[in-house]
Amino acid sequence: MEQITYEWIRSRRKTIAIQIKEGGKVVVRTPYSISRKQVEDFLREKQDWIIKNQKQLHKAQENKMVITEEIRREGVERALRVLPERTDHYARLMGISYGRITIREQKTRWGSCSSKGNLNFNWKLVLMPMDLLDYVVVHELAHRREMNHSKDFWRIVEEVLPDYRERRKRLNNFSSML
Repeated sequence: MEQITYEWIRSRRKTIAIQIKEGGKVVVRTPYSISRKQVEDFLREKQDWIIKNQKQLHKAQENKMVITEEIRREGVERALRVLPERTDHYARLMGISYGRITIREQKTRWGSCSSKGNLNFNWKLVLMPMDLLDYVVVHELAHRREMNHSKDFWRIVEEVLPDYRERRKRLNNFSSML
């Protein structure tokens, strides 16, 4: 077995988890009761999975779009125009109200909806095809009716976007490029 370098984080969790971070760094999270030998046995058992995911991450990094300050500035400006327009369009279509819209740059989220009805969107949505941006808008607006991901929630999304599953899959593929 090739030696796997890892960061070990102990907490009050109940299971062992492996995370592959940017750059291929391996993070192992365990309950306090787990020994170093148990961690290393687990890593040995999962070695193929770790190597495969490190290679996938490396490949995704190579294909990642380089975002310059100019792209960021223009993207934020465009997001400030486009996202309120699309949100208003779908909110009227769905008969849903919402609070304010905030444009952000989150690392792991495309959008979110607060319990007060405020919507947050990642400006990078404007770098994607419009149908994927629309999927995120409809997804967040659906949270105004269902603040979860239950069957009822997905039914609301599907009423507006019958092809939401395909859009969701494409969004996940697109995510690795941004």
